[in-house]
Amino acid sequence: MKLENPHLDHFSSLVAMFFDRAGRGGEDPFLWRKADRAWHPLSWRQVANQVSALAHSLRELGLKEGDRVVLVSENRPEWCIADLGIMAAGCITVPTYTTNTERDHQHILDNSGAKAVIVSTAKLARTLMPAVMRSEAHIVISMESLRIGQQGEVAVHDWAPLVQGGEAWVEETRARGAAMKREDTACLIYTSGTGGAPRGVMQHHGAILHNAAGAAEVLVNDFGIGDEEVFLSFLPLSHAYEHSGGQFLPIMVGAQIYYSEGLEKLVSNIEETRPTIMVVVPRLFEVIRARMIKSVEKQGKLANWMLNQALRVGEKDYERRMGLLDRPVDLILDRLFRPKIGKRFGGRMKALVSGGAPLNPEIGVFFHSIGLTLLQGYGQTEAGPVISCNRPSAGIKMDTVGPPLMNTEVRIADDGEILVRGELVMKGYWRNKAETERVLVDGWLHTGDIGHIDAQGRIVITDRKKDLIVNDKGDNVSPQRVEGMLTLQPEILQAMVYGDKRPHLVGILVPDPEWMAEWAEAEGLPKDLERLREHEKFRTALRAAVDRVNGQLSVIEKVRKFDFADEPFTIENEQMTPSMKIRRHILKQVYEDKIAALYKADPKG
Repeated sequence: MKLENPHLDHFSSLVAMFFDRAGRGGEDPFLWRKADRAWHPLSWRQVANQVSALAHSLRELGLKEGDRVVLVSENRPEWCIADLGIMAAGCITVPTYTTNTERDHQHILDNSGAKAVIVSTAKLARTLMPAVMRSEAHIVISMESLRIGQQGEVAVHDWAPLVQGGEAWVEETRARGAAMKREDTACLIYTSGTGGAPRGVMQHHGAILHNAAGAAEVLVNDFGIGDEEVFLSFLPLSHAYEHSGGQFLPIMVGAQIYYSEGLEKLVSNIEETRPTIMVVVPRLFEVIRARMIKSVEKQGKLANWMLNQALRVGEKDYERRMGLLDRPVDLILDRLFRPKIGKRFGGRMKALVSGGAPLNPEIGVFFHSIGLTLLQGYGQTEAGPVISCNRPSAGIKMDTVGPPLMNTEVRIADDGEILVRGELVMKGYWRNKAETERVLVDGWLHTGDIGHIDAQGRIVITDRKKDLIVNDKGDNVSPQRVEGMLTLQPEILQAMVYGDKRPHLVGILVPDPEWMAEWAEAEGLPKDLERLREHEKFRTALRAAVDRVNGQLSVIEKVRKFDFADEPFTIENEQMTPSMKIRRHILKQVYEDKIAALYKADPKG
């Protein structure tokens, strides 16, 4: 589907936008899934019929306008159909992470007052159903059979019959979408929360439409739109970033969406689907970079030479200081090296967009050097979620997050906090007036991020307001910057640094398991951390990694001492959020004794 300027279209709701695009797309493929080793499409018309049928079924089941419906599913075509069907019924989608614990589900069900739940599999239902039984949600719809032997107070319905016969309801559903208003609440997205219980962000139709239009404007004006735009959906759709950027942006530009089979098969999925745009998180880029370097190392001297030259010349090109002697090398790389890398990414990737967490500039320069366009964006759930994005027309600079999206106002408060205003800003937190009034003041969203705007109008973020470490001399230190540099080292998988009211920083480290296994084998030592941590040689190897980072840091940022975490930081042990950010307050509690011991061992601590 070719759309010249999709960002210029104005819709009353997300539902209205979808039905406009479905009308244009007709029998063209829209949503793709992989089954039996082949990719299978659903056309725009088929999806519109299923959305209409589900919207009608939800109303027949007794749901009313404004009722909340929880959606628990991995990324798949039914996710998009469920989301649009809920909204088309006049209800509000409440997406939740598939990694949620029973307690997480209980909080969201109770806080949202959800009347119904849509779940994809029996496996996900096992964690969800005990919470449902104690909630107000008496309707459960399952995409795959739950094999319920007996119905109780909670009525369980199979998905398939509820999405059939939608042809009869398309016009009615289309009309309902056209009657919706941009200020109507579309979804409640619960922030994963690095501290405290998740809060439900009320995203209205206009906020997501504003985001999609702003992103479409970047895509159209900086990259151009082709007849076949393809997005590969990989990040959880329950995250606002993928919800807006990986679902509603593709709908706005009339693109196809392929649903990835997961991290293990991501590389092959990219080669098979040949996406033009992907939205991802920095951690994925770090993993890809590490694997690429390791892969090239095994390919011999020529491959290693080419990678080293690509990184050398690429850094010069990025800094606009490439010399005459570098150009012949650059031409060789363009002929013999970069096309091979491009092919591994499908061969037609316009841009990889990074968001959800800060991107280390070194990662950005690496991808630029090997011939891939990497754009760092910035946002938060409370702002639709995208606030700004790097773009070629503004000059891509990896230590910035680019200029604000179209029709988005950004200013810096006296204390350095980034403030945002525009239709993208949420209406507030669900049933939380106090927090709403704290972050929304005179129409401005107080992001909690510290930064400034450079001479080219690009936003530069220095840290989270509440995450800043203030040492005993009153100096401010950015823990995320130091942690990001530590985790770029092949020896270190995860890191948390601490130094509040202290003379220097200390760290809690999780060694990289692959590196650790290879190192231990080479040294003839046991491969488990419990026994390795006692070996001075192992500590010395990790110390060398920390020292490499310290060599690039100022005096107040250097990590003087470290200890090892007892286990990796994970979502399951609640030390990491579903969007892969560390829960600093939890880690401080868990490792309180180790942190104290690191300072106690130092007479100056």
